Amino acid sequence: MNREKGPLDRSTATEYASWFKALADPTRIQIVSLLARQGRPMSVGEIVEFVDVGQSTVSAHLKVLAEVRFVLADSRGTARFYRINDACVDCFPTAADIIMGKPAPIPPSCGPTG
Repeated sequence: MNREKGPLDRSTATEYASWFKALADPTRIQIVSLLARQGRPMSVGEIVEFVDVGQSTVSAHLKVLAEVRFVLADSRGTARFYRINDACVDCFPTAADIIMGKPAPIPPSCGPTG
């Protein structure tokens, strides 16, 4: 059987599904977009100022985004600052291409183990 004509392996499909699931919420899309456009680490309080939800909701969304490594958290004293993980965000379009069967080179930092 030609593996290129078959589906993705289960491990890769599971990883990519978690990425799409993490982005399947408008607030999380807003948070990723904000962090990418700001280009700097932001506190939860700063993020709350830009999105129309409360601090606990933003924190919950950041947790989901951090689990799939779209955002990274840095501690500064007692505060946590969140920043976009450029490596994983760069991989997302590649993942979409692969799912749709388009050939796309995967940088070493992309994929289920990246």
